[in-house]
Amino acid sequence: MSVQLREQSLLNFSSNDYLGLAQDPALVAAWQEGLSRYGAGSGASPLVTGFHSPHQYLQSQLAEWLGYDQALLFSSGFGANQALLFALLQKGDYLLQDKLNHASLVEAGMLSPATMRRFAHNDPASLSRLLSRMPDSSPKLVVTEGVFSMDGDLSPLGDIASVCQQSGSMLVVDDAHGCGVLGESGRGSCDHAGIKPDILVVTFGKAFGLQGAAILCSQYVAEYLVQFARHFIYSTAMPPAQAHALSKACDMIQQQGWRREKLVALGECLAGHLSADVEMVATPTPIKPLMVGSSERAVSFADKLRQRGLWVSAIRPPTVPANAARLRVTLTAIHQEPEIYMLAQAINEVWHEE
Repeated sequence: MSVQLREQSLLNFSSNDYLGLAQDPALVAAWQEGLSRYGAGSGASPLVTGFHSPHQYLQSQLAEWLGYDQALLFSSGFGANQALLFALLQKGDYLLQDKLNHASLVEAGMLSPATMRRFAHNDPASLSRLLSRMPDSSPKLVVTEGVFSMDGDLSPLGDIASVCQQSGSMLVVDDAHGCGVLGESGRGSCDHAGIKPDILVVTFGKAFGLQGAAILCSQYVAEYLVQFARHFIYSTAMPPAQAHALSKACDMIQQQGWRREKLVALGECLAGHLSADVEMVATPTPIKPLMVGSSERAVSFADKLRQRGLWVSAIRPPTVPANAARLRVTLTAIHQEPEIYMLAQAINEVWHEE
Protein backbone atom coordinates (compact mmCIF):
# COMPACT_ATOMS: atom_id res chain seq x y z
CA MET A 1 0.00 0.00 0.00
CA SER A 2 1.72 3.19 -1.18
CA VAL A 3 0.76 6.87 -1.05
CA GLN A 4 1.92 10.03 -2.76
CA LEU A 5 3.36 12.71 -0.47
CA ARG A 6 4.94 15.83 -1.97
CA GLU A 7 5.47 14.01 -5.26
CA GLN A 8 7.24 11.16 -3.42
CA SER A 9 5.82 7.64 -3.44
CA LEU A 10 5.90 6.14 0.04
CA LEU A 11 5.02 2.76 1.51
CA ASN A 12 2.28 3.52 4.05
CA PHE A 13 2.72 2.22 7.60
CA SER A 14 0.45 4.84 9.20
CA SER A 15 -3.00 3.77 8.05
CA ASN A 16 -5.83 2.48 10.27
CA ASP A 17 -7.11 0.37 7.37
CA TYR A 18 -6.07 -2.72 9.33
CA LEU A 19 -7.82 -5.35 7.21
CA GLY A 20 -6.96 -3.69 3.91
CA LEU A 21 -10.57 -3.23 2.87
CA ALA A 22 -10.43 0.44 1.85
CA GLN A 23 -9.03 -0.34 -1.59
CA ASP A 24 -10.48 -3.83 -2.01
CA PRO A 25 -12.23 -4.12 -5.40
CA ALA A 26 -15.25 -5.89 -3.87
CA LEU A 27 -15.85 -3.04 -1.40
CA VAL A 28 -15.30 -0.38 -4.07
CA ALA A 29 -17.82 -2.17 -6.28
CA ALA A 30 -20.34 -2.31 -3.44
CA TRP A 31 -20.15 1.46 -2.97
CA GLN A 32 -20.49 2.00 -6.72
CA GLU A 33 -23.52 -0.28 -6.71
CA GLY A 34 -24.97 1.71 -3.81
CA LEU A 35 -24.48 4.95 -5.69
CA SER A 36 -26.28 3.54 -8.72
CA ARG A 37 -29.20 2.32 -6.60
CA TYR A 38 -29.60 5.08 -4.02
CA GLY A 39 -27.82 8.20 -5.32
CA ALA A 40 -25.04 10.20 -3.76
CA GLY A 41 -26.57 11.58 -0.54
CA SER A 42 -29.27 10.87 2.01
CA GLY A 43 -30.89 14.28 1.66
CA ALA A 44 -31.88 14.84 5.29
CA SER A 45 -31.41 13.83 8.90
CA PRO A 46 -32.52 10.30 9.93
CA LEU A 47 -35.73 11.55 11.55
CA VAL A 48 -36.84 13.53 8.50
CA THR A 49 -36.29 11.64 5.22
CA GLY A 50 -32.65 10.60 5.52
CA PHE A 51 -33.24 7.05 6.76
CA HIS A 52 -33.36 4.48 3.93
CA SER A 53 -33.55 0.72 3.60
CA PRO A 54 -29.73 0.25 3.50
CA HIS A 55 -29.50 2.02 6.88
CA GLN A 56 -32.11 -0.33 8.34
CA TYR A 57 -30.36 -3.39 6.94
CA LEU A 58 -26.96 -2.30 8.26
CA GLN A 59 -28.35 -1.56 11.72
CA SER A 60 -29.98 -5.00 11.89
CA GLN A 61 -26.83 -6.66 10.57
CA LEU A 62 -24.62 -4.98 13.18
CA ALA A 63 -27.03 -5.69 16.03
CA GLU A 64 -27.24 -9.39 15.17
CA TRP A 65 -23.48 -9.76 14.65
CA LEU A 66 -22.47 -7.95 17.84
CA GLY A 67 -25.33 -9.19 20.01
CA TYR A 68 -27.42 -6.12 20.80
CA ASP A 69 -31.05 -5.10 20.44
CA GLN A 70 -30.33 -2.07 18.32
CA ALA A 71 -27.64 -0.15 16.45
CA LEU A 72 -27.77 3.58 15.68
CA LEU A 73 -25.65 4.98 12.84
CA PHE A 74 -23.53 8.14 12.99
CA SER A 75 -21.31 9.90 10.48
CA SER A 76 -18.19 9.71 12.69
CA GLY A 77 -16.88 8.04 15.81
CA PHE A 78 -16.21 11.46 17.31
CA GLY A 79 -19.86 12.39 16.83
CA ALA A 80 -21.13 9.06 18.19
CA ASN A 81 -19.09 9.38 21.39
CA GLN A 82 -20.15 12.96 21.99
CA ALA A 83 -23.79 12.21 21.20
CA LEU A 84 -23.78 9.35 23.68
CA LEU A 85 -22.23 11.17 26.63
CA PHE A 86 -24.10 14.44 26.11
CA ALA A 87 -27.43 12.61 25.92
CA LEU A 88 -26.94 10.22 28.83
CA LEU A 89 -25.23 12.37 31.46
CA GLN A 90 -27.00 14.76 33.80
CA LYS A 91 -26.05 16.87 36.78
CA GLY A 92 -25.38 14.63 39.76
CA ASP A 93 -24.12 11.74 37.62
CA TYR A 94 -20.54 10.48 37.78
CA LEU A 95 -18.45 9.73 34.72
CA LEU A 96 -15.28 7.64 35.12
CA GLN A 97 -12.90 7.43 32.18
CA ASP A 98 -9.60 5.73 31.48
CA LYS A 99 -6.89 8.38 31.58
CA LEU A 100 -5.90 7.62 27.96
CA ASN A 101 -9.38 7.66 26.43
CA HIS A 102 -9.83 9.35 23.07
CA ALA A 103 -10.21 13.13 22.89
CA SER A 104 -13.86 12.81 21.81
CA LEU A 105 -14.70 11.05 25.07
CA VAL A 106 -12.64 13.28 27.34
CA GLU A 107 -13.94 16.48 25.75
CA ALA A 108 -17.55 15.29 26.01
CA GLY A 109 -17.00 14.46 29.67
CA MET A 110 -15.52 17.87 30.39
CA LEU A 111 -18.42 19.63 28.69
CA SER A 112 -21.15 17.47 30.21
CA PRO A 113 -22.97 18.39 33.44
CA ALA A 114 -21.68 15.21 35.14
CA THR A 115 -18.75 15.01 37.54
CA MET A 116 -15.86 13.40 35.66
CA ARG A 117 -12.97 11.48 37.18
CA ARG A 118 -10.19 9.68 35.29
CA PHE A 119 -8.74 6.40 36.53
CA ALA A 120 -5.17 5.25 35.91
CA HIS A 121 -4.69 3.67 32.50
CA ASN A 122 -5.87 0.05 32.36
CA ASP A 123 -6.05 -0.07 36.16
CA PRO A 124 -9.24 -1.68 37.54
CA ALA A 125 -8.01 -1.11 41.12
CA SER A 126 -7.79 2.64 40.46
CA LEU A 127 -11.32 2.55 39.05
CA SER A 128 -12.57 0.63 42.08
CA ARG A 129 -11.03 3.15 44.48
CA LEU A 130 -12.69 6.06 42.68
CA LEU A 131 -16.05 4.33 42.70
CA SER A 132 -15.79 3.57 46.42
CA ARG A 133 -15.65 7.31 47.16
CA MET A 134 -18.87 8.07 45.29
CA PRO A 135 -22.41 7.99 46.70
CA ASP A 136 -24.13 4.64 46.13
CA SER A 137 -27.29 6.42 45.02
CA SER A 138 -25.65 8.43 42.22
CA PRO A 139 -25.69 7.04 38.65
CA LYS A 140 -22.22 6.09 37.43
CA LEU A 141 -20.99 5.62 33.88
CA VAL A 142 -17.61 3.96 33.22
CA VAL A 143 -16.04 4.47 29.78
CA THR A 144 -12.96 2.82 28.36
CA GLU A 145 -11.58 1.93 24.96
CA GLY A 146 -11.13 -1.70 23.95
CA VAL A 147 -7.84 -1.04 22.11
CA PHE A 148 -5.94 2.18 22.78
CA SER A 149 -4.94 3.80 19.53
CA MET A 150 -1.55 5.22 20.49
CA ASP A 151 -0.24 2.24 22.48
CA GLY A 152 -2.01 -0.66 20.75
CA ASP A 153 -2.69 -2.26 24.14
CA LEU A 154 -5.90 -3.93 25.27
CA SER A 155 -8.07 -2.78 28.13
CA PRO A 156 -8.48 -5.40 30.92
CA LEU A 157 -12.17 -5.52 30.07
CA GLY A 158 -12.99 -8.57 32.15
CA ASP A 159 -11.72 -6.96 35.36
CA ILE A 160 -13.29 -3.60 34.53
CA ALA A 161 -16.64 -5.27 33.85
CA SER A 162 -16.42 -7.02 37.24
CA VAL A 163 -15.76 -3.71 39.00
CA CYS A 164 -18.73 -2.15 37.21
CA GLN A 165 -21.00 -5.03 38.16
CA GLN A 166 -19.97 -4.84 41.82
CA SER A 167 -20.57 -1.09 41.96
CA GLY A 168 -23.77 -1.03 39.90
CA SER A 169 -22.12 1.13 37.21
CA MET A 170 -22.98 1.17 33.52
CA LEU A 171 -20.09 0.23 31.21
CA VAL A 172 -19.42 1.77 27.79
CA VAL A 173 -16.65 0.44 25.54
CA ASP A 174 -15.38 2.34 22.52
CA ASP A 175 -14.00 -0.42 20.28
CA ALA A 176 -12.92 1.72 17.34
CA HIS A 177 -9.59 -0.11 16.96
CA GLY A 178 -10.73 -3.58 18.05
CA CYS A 179 -13.88 -4.32 16.07
CA GLY A 180 -12.96 -6.30 12.97
CA VAL A 181 -9.48 -7.14 14.26
CA LEU A 182 -10.09 -9.13 17.45
CA GLY A 183 -12.60 -11.71 18.64
CA GLU A 184 -14.55 -14.49 16.96
CA SER A 185 -15.44 -13.45 13.39
CA GLY A 186 -13.94 -10.03 14.18
CA ARG A 187 -16.50 -9.14 16.85
CA GLY A 188 -13.87 -7.12 18.68
CA SER A 189 -12.27 -6.54 22.06
CA CYS A 190 -15.34 -7.36 24.15
CA ASP A 191 -15.82 -10.73 22.47
CA HIS A 192 -12.08 -11.34 22.88
CA ALA A 193 -12.42 -10.62 26.61
CA GLY A 194 -15.67 -12.56 27.00
CA ILE A 195 -17.81 -9.63 28.15
CA LYS A 196 -20.78 -7.64 26.89
CA PRO A 197 -20.80 -3.96 27.94
CA ASP A 198 -24.05 -2.09 28.38
CA ILE A 199 -23.17 0.07 25.37
CA LEU A 200 -20.67 -0.58 22.59
CA VAL A 201 -19.35 2.00 20.12
CA VAL A 202 -17.80 0.78 16.86
CA THR A 203 -16.38 2.92 14.08
CA PHE A 204 -16.09 2.27 10.37
CA GLY A 205 -12.93 4.25 9.57
CA LYS A 206 -10.54 1.52 10.70
CA ALA A 207 -11.06 -2.19 10.00
CA PHE A 208 -14.23 -1.53 7.95
CA GLY A 209 -12.22 0.57 5.48
CA LEU A 210 -14.88 3.27 5.23
CA GLN A 211 -16.25 6.00 7.51
CA GLY A 212 -18.88 6.48 10.20
CA ALA A 213 -19.82 4.77 13.46
CA ALA A 214 -22.55 2.94 15.32
CA ILE A 215 -23.75 2.79 18.91
CA LEU A 216 -24.89 -0.72 19.94
CA CYS A 217 -27.28 -0.81 22.89
CA SER A 218 -30.61 -1.97 24.31
CA GLN A 219 -33.87 -0.98 22.68
CA TYR A 220 -34.63 1.33 25.60
CA VAL A 221 -31.32 3.21 25.30
CA ALA A 222 -31.69 3.40 21.52
CA GLU A 223 -35.12 4.98 21.82
CA TYR A 224 -33.77 7.46 24.34
CA LEU A 225 -30.88 8.44 22.06
CA VAL A 226 -33.22 8.88 19.08
CA GLN A 227 -35.16 11.42 21.15
CA PHE A 228 -32.30 13.23 22.90
CA ALA A 229 -28.97 12.70 21.06
CA ARG A 230 -28.60 15.96 19.19
CA HIS A 231 -25.81 14.70 16.92
CA PHE A 232 -28.23 12.05 15.68
CA ILE A 233 -31.29 14.28 15.45
CA TYR A 234 -29.73 17.26 13.69
CA SER A 235 -27.03 15.73 11.45
CA THR A 236 -27.64 14.66 7.88
CA ALA A 237 -27.73 10.86 7.74
CA MET A 238 -24.83 9.02 6.14
CA PRO A 239 -25.46 8.38 2.44
CA PRO A 240 -27.44 5.17 1.85
CA ALA A 241 -24.79 4.16 -0.69
CA GLN A 242 -22.26 4.22 2.13
CA ALA A 243 -24.52 2.10 4.34
CA HIS A 244 -24.82 -0.36 1.46
CA ALA A 245 -21.03 -0.56 1.19
CA LEU A 246 -20.69 -0.94 4.96
CA SER A 247 -22.95 -3.98 4.85
CA LYS A 248 -20.53 -5.52 2.36
CA ALA A 249 -17.60 -4.65 4.64
CA CYS A 250 -19.41 -6.25 7.56
CA ASP A 251 -19.78 -9.47 5.55
CA MET A 252 -16.13 -9.42 4.48
CA ILE A 253 -14.92 -8.94 8.06
CA GLN A 254 -16.89 -11.95 9.26
CA GLN A 255 -16.13 -14.24 6.33
CA GLN A 256 -12.47 -13.43 5.58
CA GLY A 257 -10.67 -14.53 8.71
CA TRP A 258 -7.43 -14.82 6.72
CA ARG A 259 -7.04 -11.07 7.05
CA ARG A 260 -6.79 -11.29 10.84
CA GLU A 261 -4.48 -14.30 10.57
CA LYS A 262 -2.20 -12.40 8.23
CA LEU A 263 -2.00 -9.44 10.62
CA VAL A 264 -0.75 -11.77 13.34
CA ALA A 265 1.82 -13.28 10.98
CA LEU A 266 3.06 -9.85 9.83
CA GLY A 267 3.40 -8.69 13.44
CA GLU A 268 5.52 -11.74 14.24
CA CYS A 269 7.59 -11.14 11.11
CA LEU A 270 8.30 -7.53 12.10
CA ALA A 271 9.25 -8.45 15.66
CA GLY A 272 11.53 -11.20 14.40
CA HIS A 273 13.54 -8.86 12.16
CA LEU A 274 14.06 -5.95 14.54
CA SER A 275 17.30 -5.56 16.47
CA ALA A 276 17.02 -6.63 20.10
CA ASP A 277 17.66 -3.10 21.36
CA VAL A 278 14.90 -1.44 19.28
CA GLU A 279 12.18 -0.27 21.67
CA MET A 280 9.10 -1.38 19.82
CA VAL A 281 6.25 -2.32 22.16
CA ALA A 282 4.93 -5.85 21.67
CA THR A 283 1.14 -5.68 21.20
CA PRO A 284 -1.61 -8.14 20.19
CA THR A 285 -2.93 -5.58 17.68
CA PRO A 286 -1.73 -4.09 14.36
CA ILE A 287 -0.59 -0.96 16.26
CA LYS A 288 3.13 -1.22 17.04
CA PRO A 289 4.50 1.83 18.92
CA LEU A 290 8.19 2.54 18.49
CA MET A 291 9.12 4.53 21.60
CA VAL A 292 11.69 7.26 20.95
CA GLY A 293 11.16 9.73 23.83
CA SER A 294 11.55 13.31 22.67
CA SER A 295 9.46 15.06 20.04
CA GLU A 296 12.60 16.14 18.20
CA ARG A 297 13.85 12.58 17.93
CA ALA A 298 10.45 11.35 16.76
CA VAL A 299 10.33 13.92 13.94
CA SER A 300 13.92 13.15 12.95
CA PHE A 301 13.21 9.42 12.96
CA ALA A 302 10.11 9.84 10.79
CA ASP A 303 12.03 12.04 8.34
CA LYS A 304 14.78 9.45 7.97
CA LEU A 305 12.25 6.71 7.33
CA ARG A 306 10.57 8.93 4.75
CA GLN A 307 13.90 9.32 2.98
CA ARG A 308 13.94 5.53 2.74
CA GLY A 309 10.47 5.50 1.17
CA LEU A 310 8.45 4.69 4.30
CA TRP A 311 5.61 6.72 5.80
CA VAL A 312 5.47 6.27 9.57
CA SER A 313 3.86 9.09 11.56
CA ALA A 314 5.60 10.76 14.50
CA ILE A 315 3.18 11.09 17.42
CA ARG A 316 4.05 13.82 19.91
CA PRO A 317 2.57 15.55 22.96
CA PRO A 318 -0.16 16.52 23.67
CA THR A 319 -1.51 13.47 21.81
CA VAL A 320 0.76 11.35 24.02
CA PRO A 321 2.34 12.19 27.42
CA ALA A 322 5.48 14.32 27.68
CA ASN A 323 8.68 12.44 26.82
CA ALA A 324 6.61 9.59 25.35
CA ALA A 325 6.82 10.55 21.67
CA ARG A 326 6.75 7.58 19.39
CA LEU A 327 6.55 6.35 15.83
CA ARG A 328 3.11 4.77 15.44
CA VAL A 329 3.69 1.83 13.12
CA THR A 330 0.49 0.22 11.85
CA LEU A 331 0.26 -2.97 9.84
CA THR A 332 -2.46 -3.92 7.38
CA ALA A 333 -3.51 -7.17 5.80
CA ILE A 334 -2.40 -5.96 2.36
CA HIS A 335 1.21 -5.46 3.43
CA GLN A 336 3.55 -8.16 2.15
CA GLU A 337 6.45 -9.82 3.94
CA PRO A 338 9.16 -8.17 1.77
CA GLU A 339 7.68 -4.79 2.78
CA ILE A 340 7.90 -5.80 6.44
CA TYR A 341 11.55 -6.76 5.95
CA MET A 342 12.17 -3.35 4.38
CA LEU A 343 10.52 -1.60 7.33
CA ALA A 344 12.46 -3.59 9.91
CA GLN A 345 15.77 -2.97 8.17
CA ALA A 346 15.09 0.78 7.93
CA ILE A 347 14.07 0.99 11.60
CA ASN A 348 17.23 -0.88 12.64
CA GLU A 349 19.42 1.47 10.61
CA VAL A 350 17.79 4.67 11.84
CA TRP A 351 17.64 3.46 15.45
CA HIS A 352 21.41 2.99 15.51
CA GLU A 353 22.02 6.30 13.72
CA GLU A 354 20.01 8.12 16.38
